[in-house]
Amino acid sequence: MSIAALAGRSLRATRGGPFRPLGLACAVVLALLAAVPSHAADKQRLQVNSYEITAELQPRTHRLVAHAVVKFTALEDISVATFELHNALRPTKVVDAAGRTLSAERISQDNAVRVALPDGLQKGQSSTLTFDYEGTLASADDSPVPGLKLAYVGEDTSYLLYSGRWFPMVGYGTNRFTATIRLTVPSNWLAIGSGLQGGSASAALRPRGLPEPAEPRFVLASYQQDQPPVLKRGRTATAPAPRTNASRTNAASADKAKAPPAQTSPAAVGTTRTYTFVWNTASFPGTIIAGQFVETTSNAAGLNLHLYFKPAHKDLASQYSDIAVKEFQYYAARIGPPLSNTLRIVELPDDTLPTAWAPEVAAMAGHALLGKVNYRLLANTIAHQWYGVTLSPASKGDWWISDGFARYEEARYVEYAAGQTAFEDVVKDMEVGALAYDTVPLSSAGRLDTFAPEFQALTTDKGAIILNMLRWVIGDAAFDKSVQQFVKEYRGKSVTVDDLRKIAEANYGDKLTWFFSQWLDSTGAPEFKSKYTVYRVAKGFRVVGEIAQDLDLFRMPVELKIETDGQTETKRVEVVGTNSAFTVETFGRPRRIVVDPGNRVLKNSAELRVRASILRGQGLVEQGDLAGALQEFQKSLENNKNSSLAHYRIAEVFFLQHNYQAAANSYRECLNGDGEPRWTEVWSHIQLGKIFDITGQRERATNEYRQALQTNDNTQGAMDEARKYLQSPYARDAGSSNGY
Repeated sequence: MSIAALAGRSLRATRGGPFRPLGLACAVVLALLAAVPSHAADKQRLQVNSYEITAELQPRTHRLVAHAVVKFTALEDISVATFELHNALRPTKVVDAAGRTLSAERISQDNAVRVALPDGLQKGQSSTLTFDYEGTLASADDSPVPGLKLAYVGEDTSYLLYSGRWFPMVGYGTNRFTATIRLTVPSNWLAIGSGLQGGSASAALRPRGLPEPAEPRFVLASYQQDQPPVLKRGRTATAPAPRTNASRTNAASADKAKAPPAQTSPAAVGTTRTYTFVWNTASFPGTIIAGQFVETTSNAAGLNLHLYFKPAHKDLASQYSDIAVKEFQYYAARIGPPLSNTLRIVELPDDTLPTAWAPEVAAMAGHALLGKVNYRLLANTIAHQWYGVTLSPASKGDWWISDGFARYEEARYVEYAAGQTAFEDVVKDMEVGALAYDTVPLSSAGRLDTFAPEFQALTTDKGAIILNMLRWVIGDAAFDKSVQQFVKEYRGKSVTVDDLRKIAEANYGDKLTWFFSQWLDSTGAPEFKSKYTVYRVAKGFRVVGEIAQDLDLFRMPVELKIETDGQTETKRVEVVGTNSAFTVETFGRPRRIVVDPGNRVLKNSAELRVRASILRGQGLVEQGDLAGALQEFQKSLENNKNSSLAHYRIAEVFFLQHNYQAAANSYRECLNGDGEPRWTEVWSHIQLGKIFDITGQRERATNEYRQALQTNDNTQGAMDEARKYLQSPYARDAGSSNGY
């Protein structure tokens, strides 16, 4: 549930993109702005079993009116039941199972409501509370994550995300539940949720409303870095993924595409339609999105696929359908079937999370829907149908099982679709997130705020890296078999790290306590060094040496690559402690030895330290701490003063501050740097052009845009951007505090 998955996976520093989605996911992922309610860190005292929610959206006034029947079980003796509920929503009446009206105390600092139970409940005893509540969802002012809209009722599109706490809930991300949700919306709207059963029309808007939404997942992972979204303070942009062969025509033809009348404002419509969503397998069916969409359907390969895009993006439906089918098929074949063969891909507005998920729902922000299918972001979001929907973490300490697995499945699909080199690039990206905030062991991540960048990086990227290392230790066959058994055995259940460990040990044939303890309970990573001597022997050469690293308790198999005059040799070496000897026989004369050439082991390096500092700086930009961000970016220059990426990020901060001379200087330093990643060149020219336009130097601006075009680098639509401003000057948005 990565809200790695969160506010869109905070812009991450990576090899490939100027701007990187927070979540993996991407997701890396990921509202970096807020803390989880304080009581969320406390021990969960009750378990919600099911909801029956009736809700109505009133778009013209941004109101939600709802009625929720909550069935729950006490996990210990309790006299008070506490539920999280969006601060903008006010309970008007709470009734217990006996029909008694109870008092509800609002705890604003925790986005919570506390209900006193007159008779109390003993451990294991179940009961029911019925809530009537209503409120205005028009801004992020009262959001559970300050500054980020997670529940919104608007005249074009409304979204009720599970993370928005729009219904009374407990155990965010860990309490699986069933739900029946009836949602009344304007009759020319579509509503999308988990387990749609149908919709019925009514004559006029009701005074009170009905359903409630389910739960989305944010893909905080890290994503591909070679495609930059535009950086905005306080908002995450999502980088596009590499191009895929999305040439197959979508099975849904024009007669299957349905668009509600776009010319009629929902606020002006007097009739309504009620949608009913029933989800009977415990999961997180709490996200609903409603509005005017163009719906496209496909039944290719047995997948009941529905795409809901806004009219501006409807022409992309065929490409996204093609890729979604391929990704879903790949996961189903390699992992096993998910809880449902229905998938609804929905366009989200750009003012909320970049991605969200729920059973049968994969939502992506409109800015991520590009001509080049963002297949990595889509793969990460779809992967949550297995990790999150089908099985989910039993506690915050196990959270990485959901987000880490989704992030790693994204990487596995890249390996399948684009090859080993592309996969290794993704692994390098994950390493940055894994070590950027490596001051807390992953096993202790449950103590962190769910929306904090540290939590997101650990549960998403470090979780994914641990899975990659587990695959290396036990082998591909044993790893894939373990994954299949894991999903099959715990289908529809909550899982722990021990559940995963036991299955992996059974397929490996030996204990793995040392592995999980080392990577879950400790911090840091080794920095390998090697020294060796070459001897001439009868059949060629013998290399005798040792691998040194600085962690006394370290233990991992490590690959050596010996480059010779002839064939390259490889050897697997067990590295235990700070010094480990090795001997390798080669036919050709050894020329060079590389430790861990395939990045199978998480390790430190000067390059990684540079990128980690940049990632931390980007997290601070997201939080609005520009001074702190500059300090982090300067740290990265201490490790590599020629880092184009560091200079580019520094220039961005100056641009946000309207310090255009300093920004221009840093963009030029970027152009004179090491040129890594390649996109820094084209985007530096574009940004310089914008600065010249802002300062009234049109001739110099057009020169920069032309130089951008000469790079022939279309990362994140750079060519279109340059052509756009060649035709008409760039102008700052008068309503924006920054230049973007």
